[in-house]
Amino acid sequence: MGRNLQTGVTLRPVDLARGHGLSTQAVRNYEEAGILPPADRTPHGYRAYTPLHACALRAFLALLPGHGHRTATSIMRAVNEGAVEEALRLVDESHAQLLDDRRTLRAVESALRDLESSPTPPPSLYPGAASGGDGTFIGPLAAVLGLRPATLRQWERAGLVRPRRDPRTGYRVYDDADVRDARLVHQLRRGGYLLEQIAPLVAQVRAAGGLEPLVQALTDWHARLSARGRALLAGAAELDAYLRERA
Repeated sequence: MGRNLQTGVTLRPVDLARGHGLSTQAVRNYEEAGILPPADRTPHGYRAYTPLHACALRAFLALLPGHGHRTATSIMRAVNEGAVEEALRLVDESHAQLLDDRRTLRAVESALRDLESSPTPPPSLYPGAASGGDGTFIGPLAAVLGLRPATLRQWERAGLVRPRRDPRTGYRVYDDADVRDARLVHQLRRGGYLLEQIAPLVAQVRAAGGLEPLVQALTDWHARLSARGRALLAGAAELDAYLRERA
């Protein structure tokens, strides 16, 4: 075995649990879920774990922060069933998702820079502004963005922009927040992002109250991605150790 684990060493469920800050029931649940390999039984029917089970538990707990419970469970189950290639595929998928998330973050930052460097006039100054000067209609907004009105209507159906209706005419009226959202969607669409990928980003902007408060959110986003990357590395190291012990 890779780390020359002691042979013949028997661990009780409580030994395994205490060593990792878990309950004995959690350890039993992990075995039943396939996260740990099946344990032998003593003549009295008690579970008899080994250092290999402790290695498996370390691997699972290390995988959790980067992969999440469901994927970490699937990885360990695949390894314990001898489907190592499937386990590695699942690991690759998590790394690919992290890469996609990094690309999305870069796209959002690029879109925000574009919006900040080329401010548009407020809706009240657009040709054809709505009555009261507190917004603009779909035609002028589409013209400013270089889009067809049908595109803005499609974005509205997807929940990406939420114009109100003029009480006199029933026409869509886009205020400052609507214009901001439309411009953000436009930038991300130009970056190749799908509407369903853009929707949660627009929701973040709305929750932040605009683009400026989103700067801190982006800083936090960077930190979370870095932490996830480190967690994936830590999980890979423990998974590799477990694979070596099983070899």
